[in-house]
Order: sequence, then structure tokens, then C-alpha cells
Amino acid sequence: MAMAEGHAALMDGVYRGQRHIYDVTRKYYLLGRDRLIGELAPPDGGHVLEIGCGTGRNLIAAARRWPGAHFHGIDISEEMLKTARTSIARAGLTQRISVEQGDATDFDPTTLFRIDGFDRIFQSYTLSMIPDWQGAVREAMRHLSPDGSLHIVDFGQQEKMPQWFRAALFGWLARFHVAPRALLVEAAREVANDAGARLAVTRLYRGYAWSLRLDRRSR
Repeated sequence: MAMAEGHAALMDGVYRGQRHIYDVTRKYYLLGRDRLIGELAPPDGGHVLEIGCGTGRNLIAAARRWPGAHFHGIDISEEMLKTARTSIARAGLTQRISVEQGDATDFDPTTLFRIDGFDRIFQSYTLSMIPDWQGAVREAMRHLSPDGSLHIVDFGQQEKMPQWFRAALFGWLARFHVAPRALLVEAAREVANDAGARLAVTRLYRGYAWSLRLDRRSR
């Protein structure tokens, strides 16, 4: 609990001012988010959760893309949720999107949203900011419905990028407490094996980003 409170305070400090310009600045380098949203394909009447929803940008885009589903978001930063709630209201989507403060590594859907689980869960550029990121992946899988899927997009290891680019990017990201997870694929494979799920991995933009899907569905 103390670690979660400390991380919440850190994120509030980082984003207290940045939340006002976050979406404008991040669209140039948080690549693959809209691709993830386009692949969600939730069932009509289904429930979708974004872990680390930030300003609500992705939830709004997903709700517009998939009008038959209900959307939910959690974030550890109450500062970011202030912007999310304002943006969701401005978009006229308060009846279809709900957001609450929550810890990615330990949350209860029943307490937060009065539902048992989710048909789809996605994590977009959040694992690189969560100290216990492996725990966050496991917690997400724990709250999936039996035929649900977990979708992840985050920074890769720049496999086919010049070394100078990788060094510059990683150095810049570190200023914002962001650390691309070199073992993300291996950790996701272990979680998938433990959960009896299938893992699909796609490396985007010469390894700039990694897209992962852990699928419980039978097809």
C-alpha cells in the first residue's frame, strides 16, 4: 500500500502540469495506440477496461470506434483523472465511460464499477511507467472474462533503430520516469502460459513499439 501511495504521489507530481498538454505532445511518439483500439472488437454490450487511462484520450477514441460497448478506466493519478473526466464530459460520453482511481497491480472491478470482469482490457504505454509492471500484467489477466483478451502496446527496444536513436530516446524517457521493459515479451509469455492463453507479438516501426495480445478466446 505504501508503495502504491508513493507511486500515486509521484505520478500526480509529474502530471499536475503536464496533463494540460499531454495529448498534444504525446501523439507524436506514443505510436500504435489507434491500431490497438481498432483491434479491440468488443462484443455488443461488453465491458472494456483501460488500465492507466490517463487523460481519457484512448477511452474516448475507443468508445467512438465501438459504440456498442461500455468503457471503464483506472489510473493511479487523480490529477490525470481530472482531465479525463472533463474530456469525457465534453465528448458527451459520460453514460458510456466511467473512470476511477485505482492501482494497476491491485484493483477490484466490483468495488470500482460494480461488474465482475471485462471482455477486453488494454494497457497503452503504461507498463513502462509501473514499478511492478509484471504484477500489472497478471492483475489484468485475472480480471478478464473466460473468452476475453488483453491488449498491450508499449515501447520496444528499438531493435532496428540506430544506436544513437535508442540512447537518446531512452535518456529522454527516463526524465519522465519511463523505462521500456526489455523483458516484456518473456513476461507476457509466462503469464499467457499460466493462464492458458495464447500470446501474439507484433513489433511495430522497426521495434520502436511492441504490440502484444493475450487471448483467452477459443477461436
